[in-house]
Amino acid sequence: FVPQDYQLIATRTTTTPSKAVQSQPNIKMKVLSITIATVLAAAVQGFTAPTPAFGTKAAATTKLFSASAPVENYAGVDRYCTDDPNNNVPPHIAELVGRGLHTKEEHPIGIIRAKIQEYFASLDEEYKVFDAEDPIVTCKQCFDDLRIPPEHPGRSKSDTYYITDDTLLRTHTSAHQSMHLRDGYECFLCAGDVYRRDEIDASHYPAFHQLEGVKLFDKDTVKGADGLSKEEWLESDECKMIADDLKATLEGLMDHLFGPVEKRWADDYFPFTEPSFECEILYEGEWLEVLGCGVIHTEVLEMAGREDRRGWAFGLGLERLAMVLFKIPDIRLFWTEDSRFHKQFKAGEITTFKPYSKYPPCYKDIAFWLPEDFVENDFFEMARGVAGDLVEKIDLVDEFVHPKTNRASKCYRITYRSMDRSLTDDEVNELQDNMREQSELLGLEVR
Repeated sequence: FVPQDYQLIATRTTTTPSKAVQSQPNIKMKVLSITIATVLAAAVQGFTAPTPAFGTKAAATTKLFSASAPVENYAGVDRYCTDDPNNNVPPHIAELVGRGLHTKEEHPIGIIRAKIQEYFASLDEEYKVFDAEDPIVTCKQCFDDLRIPPEHPGRSKSDTYYITDDTLLRTHTSAHQSMHLRDGYECFLCAGDVYRRDEIDASHYPAFHQLEGVKLFDKDTVKGADGLSKEEWLESDECKMIADDLKATLEGLMDHLFGPVEKRWADDYFPFTEPSFECEILYEGEWLEVLGCGVIHTEVLEMAGREDRRGWAFGLGLERLAMVLFKIPDIRLFWTEDSRFHKQFKAGEITTFKPYSKYPPCYKDIAFWLPEDFVENDFFEMARGVAGDLVEKIDLVDEFVHPKTNRASKCYRITYRSMDRSLTDDEVNELQDNMREQSELLGLEVR
């Protein structure tokens, strides 16, 4: 669920903090987990390989693992950087796979994931938990099964990391939804790392974590919807009942995470739910968008072989919640191995992050004439490949069209800053020179 991809102008309604769904103390855990702890005995061979230089690919055949493999077994650059002509996974992205931040009990991402799981364990239904699934999925799983059309920008190579022309690093945890529905699961949570090319700033990173939930309703509960047309279904009492249950459940989750807060709902659009909504909460004086959700589209259920059922689904970003709750200012910090970061957090506790350093930034500009097929995400991806996490952000500071040649030009300001040390002038200059060279390889004429 990515509201910014499908945002529509919507009418908002305000609700008071929910009392419909509340956590209860001393309640028996009901979540059945397929987690790292339960699959350590799985005999699955992973790969290890030295990191190739930027822009190189290591020859390998993609190896698929079962959904029960420990996330560590998904690590290995060779598994993702292959010589397939359609492969566009750079080594710096491949190196992130298998870190399993969402499974670490004392990591902010793992703490938020555990608190969400704790909430759903307090409800009447039993939710199966999947958090160790293979990040390589097919186009059918990631797009077709969810009614995301071939022309959607999210399917382009400028947005998505492809292993082959038909396999990719999942762009959302919803890629596993139809598989679990086909396998007969009716209530489940799915958490994992997802990958998308994106802009560079303090709140965007090409690897992040999502958690989604699905609930199907008993046939007898929604049998009044049998035989209805699409229009009749959307206006039916059964559809409204599912939407109301979804909102009550998620309002309870927000209260569980943030304490009693005011919420408001907006109509939204996602290809895989109808009707669709986004939820915002009023937290510390600001309205924050926290998740997208909706009633599962009937066509999605039909493609999963569950056309006789109805239900809801939601999805949220774990980094977004963790940055707000722990007051973490830079998304890169989640991936650091610095003990000064990790020693601040304990399992089950939400504490305010205390910055341990603030090293000075270094600014460098780069300007170039644009080719007709210029895609900004390709430039950002190149920059990450050259400088990795030393790039804090990239801002567009100037653009113009030459009045005589009609050629377009853009100038970007690159902010270099390490979270762990001061950068030297020689180090930054070398990175900037490399950036200019790689820009030429993208077809950009550096000015």
